[in-house]
Amino acid sequence: MTHGFDYDLAIIGAGVGGHGAALHAVACGLKTAIVEASDMGGTCVNRGCIPSKALLAASGRVRELRNTHHLKALGIEVGSVEFDRQGIANHANNLVSKIRGDLTNSLQRLKVDILRGRGRVASQQKITVTTETGEKTITAKDIIISSGSIPWVPPGIETDGKTVFTSDEALKMDWLPNWVAIIGSGYIGLEFSDIYTALGCEITMIEALDQLMPGFDPDIATLAKRVLIAPRDIETKVGTLAKRVIPGTPVIIELADAKTKEVVDVLEVDACLVATGRIPDTKDLGLESVGVETDRRGFITVDDTMAVLSGGEKVPHLWAIGDATGKMMLAHAASAQGVVAVENICGRQRTVDYHSIPAAAFTHPEISFVGMTEPAAKELGKAEGFEVAASKTYFKGNSKAIAEGEAEGMAKVIYRKDTGEVLGVHIIGLHASDLIQEAANAIANRQSINTLAYIVHAHPTLSEVLDEAYKRALVTH
Repeated sequence: MTHGFDYDLAIIGAGVGGHGAALHAVACGLKTAIVEASDMGGTCVNRGCIPSKALLAASGRVRELRNTHHLKALGIEVGSVEFDRQGIANHANNLVSKIRGDLTNSLQRLKVDILRGRGRVASQQKITVTTETGEKTITAKDIIISSGSIPWVPPGIETDGKTVFTSDEALKMDWLPNWVAIIGSGYIGLEFSDIYTALGCEITMIEALDQLMPGFDPDIATLAKRVLIAPRDIETKVGTLAKRVIPGTPVIIELADAKTKEVVDVLEVDACLVATGRIPDTKDLGLESVGVETDRRGFITVDDTMAVLSGGEKVPHLWAIGDATGKMMLAHAASAQGVVAVENICGRQRTVDYHSIPAAAFTHPEISFVGMTEPAAKELGKAEGFEVAASKTYFKGNSKAIAEGEAEGMAKVIYRKDTGEVLGVHIIGLHASDLIQEAANAIANRQSINTLAYIVHAHPTLSEVLDEAYKRALVTH
């Protein structure tokens, strides 16, 4: 113990970020406590990454087994394929329970004190933990806030958790509506459209911006529309605002022109998934007790070391990580931030390299990326005085993909013309979420196509898609 405090480090929030911070803190010799008011594991384990991947895995098997054309090409014939909705839901629930239990056990095994209740900053280096039976106060030399995020529901949309719902409720798979409207075409919307269509639902995807998948590289978005949307029972409406959504049977959705805000149509569907993103869960954290205000969106302002800022100055011994900071709302980014925060608590200067953190949508086929899109890279190049180029390769030329009968896909490498440094990599195709890590490591090490083009990849593997992209870049470079 340090200087008479109860703990060296206390963490508010036991999601993936808080868990990663706790494990690293113990490894660094810090006496650690973690405070959690809800389920251990936070959003990722209970209402995000883990259950969604379970549903995607099960529904993906259904899609594959019902694709008789694909199976026949492999010399395989199957009979009627049926599924049990409750069985799929149970698969997700069982996985959540296992991962949540493993996470809790790992903390207990390392003698991290788990305090169940709502944690609030009471004053500098002090936390109150409120439970159903009362309130207790603990002291800690340093405090990390890892309070996570919640789904954002835009104004005009009313949810009932049954017919109009967010991803939190959708992951329970309580029922399968025949016709589902999905508001938003980002990761959440894409993944649920994949799940629902595989299980026989019809989708209407509503996007307020002028194009689907606005956050993705344009070339990837174009191919994704062709392989993930066009062949499936998905109707799309872009430049369209879900101005009002009324739960019921049916669900009533007033559609408006996104620019004029004038109602242009009324849609009646069986259910509506609101997949419009997430906002920080930073209310009632007691931040005002140490003079901290969140920004207008509710995010906690931090510097590169994850220290909380107030008026541009560091708040002593207070840190924040994960979705609550709004830096990069990904579970693995939160975990990386937790490690960085602990390193700085221990006096070792370290920052997060957000440029090299990969992301993925676990659709069929998958989409992944790391670094910049081509438009963003060109914008940077214009500002800093360098030219940008891109190299593309396709899964249709990859032996492993052809053997699998999964040859739809593309890899795109974006790089500087002068130095060859890789600025971004985008992949859509079989196992794209696994392939992207090689590119993430290359960007983390600021590697150039001049080096990467000579690295030997095993044959025949999907990794050769990137190998070929690097080699093509070298030739044009």
